[in-house]
Amino acid sequence: IPVVIIDRNVTADESLYLTRVSSDFVHEGRLAAAWLAQATDGNCKIIELEGTVGSSAARDRQIGFHDVIDLFPGMEIVISQPGDFRRSNGQKVMEGILNTEDISEFCAVWSHNDDMAIGAIQAIKDAGLDPGDDLLIVSVDAIADIFLAMLNGDTNATVELNPNMGASALDAIMAYLNGEEIPKWIPVTGVIYYPEDAAEEYAKRQS
Repeated sequence: IPVVIIDRNVTADESLYLTRVSSDFVHEGRLAAAWLAQATDGNCKIIELEGTVGSSAARDRQIGFHDVIDLFPGMEIVISQPGDFRRSNGQKVMEGILNTEDISEFCAVWSHNDDMAIGAIQAIKDAGLDPGDDLLIVSVDAIADIFLAMLNGDTNATVELNPNMGASALDAIMAYLNGEEIPKWIPVTGVIYYPEDAAEEYAKRQS
């Protein structure tokens, strides 16, 4: 029975599954970091909101982000705390940071997903600060709510977690049944969106 893994990876002997169809989480982290490096001229102290510790998405996005910022001596992740990909946790973690740190020392929040970023945005607002201005916000997923936040001027960029994996998985199964050689990983790429894209992308996600 051919097994196809979609999205998150598993720790297993590769011979036990046919292929994995997923976004390139490392590339997502690189895209986010490249935007931030350009937006800050390579000088930024960063707060990182991590996804679930040990998950392939969190680990690989962190690796990709470091691949880029490590090229810039003026860029540094000063605080990195897990939020488990949850909106409420993103808010709670950000509240704790705002209560204990001199936030003027930081220029950006890098969140492993949009939900934690949205939680952090609420905490920043509650502290009387202006998210998207006082602190730049970049995250991953491209969900509807992040585009609404962009329309409100509260966030700056989001990297798409491309949801269109089912068709590639079906194509891989059909190719396997036709006797074709299948690679162990089939990446599904996404793009990065900015506030000028927000109205159109938000409308698409409401239809």
